[in-house]
Amino acid sequence: MLRMTRRRYIFPNKKSRNKCIALVAAIIVLFIYIIGVWSPIKKDTSFVINNGDSVSFVAASMRKNHIVYSETLFKFAIRRMGGRVQRGDYDIPRAASTWRIARMVANGRVATTDILIPEGLTIKQIKVLLTNAPRLTGGVECMAGNDAPVCDLHDGDVFPDTYRVAKGTPRLAVLDLARKKMESVHDQWQRAGYITPRPLKSWNDIVTLASIVQRETPRESEMPIVASVYINRLRKNMRLQADPTIVYALTNGYGDMQGKPLLSGHLKIESPYNTYTHNGLPPAPIANVGAAAIRAVLRPADTNYLYFVADGRGGHIFSRSYDEHMKHHADWRVIKNARNKK
Repeated sequence: MLRMTRRRYIFPNKKSRNKCIALVAAIIVLFIYIIGVWSPIKKDTSFVINNGDSVSFVAASMRKNHIVYSETLFKFAIRRMGGRVQRGDYDIPRAASTWRIARMVANGRVATTDILIPEGLTIKQIKVLLTNAPRLTGGVECMAGNDAPVCDLHDGDVFPDTYRVAKGTPRLAVLDLARKKMESVHDQWQRAGYITPRPLKSWNDIVTLASIVQRETPRESEMPIVASVYINRLRKNMRLQADPTIVYALTNGYGDMQGKPLLSGHLKIESPYNTYTHNGLPPAPIANVGAAAIRAVLRPADTNYLYFVADGRGGHIFSRSYDEHMKHHADWRVIKNARNKK
């Protein structure tokens, strides 16, 4: 009887009880709407959390910048997700709710950017590319006294690829990622026990020849054939006579004539990279190479070709003899002169 009396005291009648339940339900729905649906953000925005920023500081800053509606609700959401925020640069989309934002910063879902390092670029070109990447930070050169591996990069040391990194990542860190990726490619080659085609002897030889192949043709299907031409010439002790090595020497390692033509007089430049005047491979790679060029050198096509020239359609024509090559070269000059007239 006592229990029944208490129930009637809290809810005098069924109608009162239903009103109370409806009120509680409305409050819960409103709470869910405010924290999980409603947003003051009218357009995509960004927000930076620095190292050492407290939850209260972040909540107040977000409220001030109209990213969240309530500091209290934001802090409540963060507590439900572990009670911490992670430093970083966040891209917050339009209409993102307080709960979604809290989940982003609690889990460290920072803004990212994709950095594409194309195959065939030199270190100097890659540094220009990274310098012009707006979502990265810092310089591309090390401070004096820094002896980290990334501070002593040479062509052939980095692996061209697309690297997804957090917005605000230092440019040197991206370079180091590419360096480590090339180290892993080297390690895989060693573990696989590939037989280096004669007369190549070392990883430096492989990457050096691959860099020439990379600069000679963008077509992966042609790379093994181009590699076979140079390996055949090396075996016959013929000079490679590779134009990209001349460009590398003329531009002091930049690797791009920037619209200027390569002239016959340039072939006499004094440089260890001049494969018209020096036998064998140049001393080091002339670019940074991808997997296809490396595979082409490790598994060159089985040919007797010793020469090749552009075919005017983005590819090359290959020849076994000098006379055949000169005929193809004359055909190319006709095509080239016709283009120049246009």
